[in-house]
Amino acid sequence: MDEPFVKLDLHGMNLTEAEKAVDKALSAAGPGTYQIRVIHGFNRGSALKNMICEEFRYDKRIKRIMPGDNQGVTILVLKELY
Repeated sequence: MDEPFVKLDLHGMNLTEAEKAVDKALSAAGPGTYQIRVIHGFNRGSALKNMICEEFRYDKRIKRIMPGDNQGVTILVLKELY
């Protein structure tokens, strides 16, 4: 997967499934991938968002984690856009 901006939808997944999906997306990201836009939703609480921030905050593949354009999205920045 070498798309510059990847979308990953976690709706309907539990925490374990979501963690595996994020890890798989990170592993599949090619050198041309800048960001993974993780869509986790927010109506049922923030468990998925919290898991992403806690489990992947020290992951060496991620430069930084930032909020998306709404509460249900988190963006994993793999490479900076210059």
